[in-house]
Amino acid sequence: MSFTGKTAVVTGAAGGMGLNIALDLANHGAYVVLIDVKEPCADLTRIEGGKAHFAKGDVTDSVFVQRVMDDAFEKTGRLDYLVNAAGVLWFDKDRSTEQTDLEAWDRIMEINLKSMIITCRHAFPLMRKTGSGAMVHVASVQAMRGDDKPQVAYQASKAAIISLSKTVALEGAADGIRSNSILPGPTVSPMQERWIKDPSIQSSTESVIPLGRAGTTQDMSNAALFLLSDKASYITGTELIIDGGLLARP
Repeated sequence: MSFTGKTAVVTGAAGGMGLNIALDLANHGAYVVLIDVKEPCADLTRIEGGKAHFAKGDVTDSVFVQRVMDDAFEKTGRLDYLVNAAGVLWFDKDRSTEQTDLEAWDRIMEINLKSMIITCRHAFPLMRKTGSGAMVHVASVQAMRGDDKPQVAYQASKAAIISLSKTVALEGAADGIRSNSILPGPTVSPMQERWIKDPSIQSSTESVIPLGRAGTTQDMSNAALFLLSDKASYITGTELIIDGGLLARP
């Protein structure tokens, strides 16, 4: 797949899935703007093919997001892709319905969900000027099921992402703008730092995955780039589950 001459904005791109997706887009020829509150854990000068630019800031700040997108459009004359990968999973504050810290609930909803409507609303007019566009939003398999050890705010926010993505798809269809979500299963990434501290947790998780392993950020990037690409030009308003068969279990 080639993304040469295209422009992309990726949120939550300092590490994990967001960084992997951003680097893959850039290495396939795109001009990519990475947004995060943390510095990216990669050398953005060592890109083969495209270019990468980092914008440090809060994805829940509408003024900041609009400025970043407008700057990208002014530099390249287009905005083709948006990837919403920003998200937090706070095990210490986000727990069961009775235990979850309600202030944490609000902040998780802001970062995981409100950021998406902010980015989409600012991307729409720029994609219309470009003539088309594609968006991928990172949800989770946790959006499709309950959990006996829940993180209720995280799960609710990820479920809402799926619904919002469908609405965005319908809103953008007449202008050739597509919107889809990916639903990662358990994935080795910085978000799962607890696996590094206690590998037995990862082993226990992998024991119930039919393919026998956790996913990688590359697995998720492969799926995201497919949905962004012209190979998925007739796919919009849907979600792609990437979980090694986990949700297929009875």
